Amino acid sequence: MKVVSLSKDSTHNFSKEVTDSLLFLKGLGIEGDAHCGVTVKHRSRVKADPTQPNLRQVHLVHSELIQELQASGFNVEAGTIGENVLTSGIDLLSLPQDTRLTLGSRVVLRVTGLRNPCAQLDNYQSGLTKAVLDTDADGKLVRKAGIMAVVEEGGLVQIGDDISVQLPQEPYKALERV
Repeated sequence: MKVVSLSKDSTHNFSKEVTDSLLFLKGLGIEGDAHCGVTVKHRSRVKADPTQPNLRQVHLVHSELIQELQASGFNVEAGTIGENVLTSGIDLLSLPQDTRLTLGSRVVLRVTGLRNPCAQLDNYQSGLTKAVLDTDADGKLVRKAGIMAVVEEGGLVQIGDDISVQLPQEPYKALERV
């Protein structure tokens, strides 16, 4: 389980710029990223209630999704869909709420929920929103656009760093959109 790519953007652009390392700040997010802060920074959520806690400090996507989208003809690569951390070897979508991910030797993220895909995906490339949504065997909506987390322990993360997973105590809570 590895960090494949790292991205950030200081403005609210759809895609983020790939970088070799990111500085994670405890309780805030990623230094220099538009979504860094104690309270919510996503524009639609700020408009609804700017005082709500920022449960979306860090956006993680599994590299397998990028590969799946590329195989379907979409022009996507690391940073394209706005993720901060692109992972390999972890089924992010199956993790329960409050799972802790350790990136490198000391950065700890706590998983808060699923990213809810928005129309910006289709603004980037037509059909992309539908491509990151699916239904399971019971007909329930499956959001595949990654997960969100908050920073519990800060520090520097570099491409190639290992990721370890610590599940919370049972009973597990399934991820919901945040």
